[in-house]
Amino acid sequence: MRRLLRRGCCGDAGTSGRGGWGDRTGRWRRGLWPTALALALALLMLLHSRVPNSLGNLGSLLQTFLPWLGLAVPVLLLCALLRRSFTALIAVLLPVLVWLNLFGGLLVDKTGPGGALMIVSHNVDADNPDPEGTARRLADSGADLIALQEVPPDAVAGYEDALAAGYPYHSVQGTVGLWSRYPMGDGEPVDIGMDWPRAMRAVVDTDFGDVAVFVAHLPSVRVQFRAGFTAGQRDEAAELLGRAVAEEEVPLALVAGDLNGTMNDGALAPLTSKLRSTQGAAGAGFGFSWPAAFPMARIDQILVRDLEPVSSWTLPGTGSDHLPVAARVSP
Repeated sequence: MRRLLRRGCCGDAGTSGRGGWGDRTGRWRRGLWPTALALALALLMLLHSRVPNSLGNLGSLLQTFLPWLGLAVPVLLLCALLRRSFTALIAVLLPVLVWLNLFGGLLVDKTGPGGALMIVSHNVDADNPDPEGTARRLADSGADLIALQEVPPDAVAGYEDALAAGYPYHSVQGTVGLWSRYPMGDGEPVDIGMDWPRAMRAVVDTDFGDVAVFVAHLPSVRVQFRAGFTAGQRDEAAELLGRAVAEEEVPLALVAGDLNGTMNDGALAPLTSKLRSTQGAAGAGFGFSWPAAFPMARIDQILVRDLEPVSSWTLPGTGSDHLPVAARVSP
């Protein structure tokens, strides 16, 4: 059994299973396969932006779950130890260093006190069994602005009733809406290439001046056997939304919503390159928001322009398949 583990899992063809750490020659020559895999993993993470989307949007799929590639490191480390290979052990350090370079900053708690404006964004799920209860939980967070996505027409009244007391100003455009404690202008739909409004804009008159708020729900993506990662429509919507944000004349702006993509996804650069992630700047950890039962990706975002993120976090689950995300910002 021991020989099978050493030779079958991590062994090298033509390498003897004899010898231990004291075998000075063997410990450098053994472990060629785990060494090669460790180098390949490091290169894949380092050059993730070079993986093309021309074949099934593989680049976007990789970038969506990029942090999880780090789980391969313990497996490679175990192989290196079983092979008693110094070469493999050194090679395993490379993906560790690349991973830390990419995501190490997210492991540091950057949350701070205060903040002049609190925003909550939540994809409430069209099939949410308790919309009123969900709305009350969001209101209990103390948010100044609540941005909702995937609000079905027959549930709008329920959200309006539940939020009316604390949020006298609101606008719903299609299946997205914004509720505010502060006065706000009329909401208007933003064209992101859909058959019905899934993005909107409104200007909120806060204590420190006007803030242009965009609420968006970009098209969903799917992983299909033949089509691959079907993100083309989402990418086009992100480009249109990015153009609208770039043309926004109000200096202070924020985008809240379900982008169906992470900040690592280069396909969303027409939008994300113009804005700052509150989670990346003022969060603690990755802030994964989907799926709610076992979050694996941060696809719900609060992004800002000319605003300073102070803190960012996720709220407890509601009846949705997404977790609400929250942030505090200052001018």
